[in-house]
Amino acid sequence: MQTLKLKHLIGTRWFHWINFPLLFIMIWSGLLIYWAFPTYSLGPLHFFPDWFYNAFHMKQRLAEAMALHFFFMWLFVINGILYVAYTIISGEWRLLVPQSTSVFRDAWYVVLHDLRLRKDLPSQEKYNAAQQIAYTAIIIMGAGSLLTGLAIYKPAQLNWLAALFGGYQMARWFHFVLTVLYVLFFALHVWQVILAGWNNFRSMVSGWEVVHGNERTPAS
Repeated sequence: MQTLKLKHLIGTRWFHWINFPLLFIMIWSGLLIYWAFPTYSLGPLHFFPDWFYNAFHMKQRLAEAMALHFFFMWLFVINGILYVAYTIISGEWRLLVPQSTSVFRDAWYVVLHDLRLRKDLPSQEKYNAAQQIAYTAIIIMGAGSLLTGLAIYKPAQLNWLAALFGGYQMARWFHFVLTVLYVLFFALHVWQVILAGWNNFRSMVSGWEVVHGNERTPAS
């Protein structure tokens, strides 16, 4: 028998879908800014070769990129703060924050299951252990992006903040690494959504999922 079950609260869905374009614009404008001084590489290999910038028409857009980055930064921050406040007020944080002592072991079992190397998922509530770690980490990363971004934006006025990260250059490096981690998180998140299927995606749009009997569907 099929039944409808509420899976995602309206606030969770709104903050999720608002954050998606904001994060995309922040990464896009960040790449435009990075083009002006692309210092990081893996030995002789640069993260973004010239053909990458040419293909996406990223060159000669530094002023535009900085305007976009600094404007949407505040919307990104406001959305993040409101989301954290919402999870605390609604009690959703209890489902999102890892509380089990075996969370890392269970997260590893989830990874093995997604790779089709393990048959059964470990016991879970609304979110499994891997999701709890990832969603908690993304909040910490957001705070890190804000602090390192402010240290880069105002290194003289906020010299104490830049010093906490080891100086301006280290703050810039941390900011860049966090951006790379966002991209990896996004890729893994989309992969998990595809694995979970249409019913799971629909629940993030409408809030409701279709449950067959005693079936338990994974969250994304």
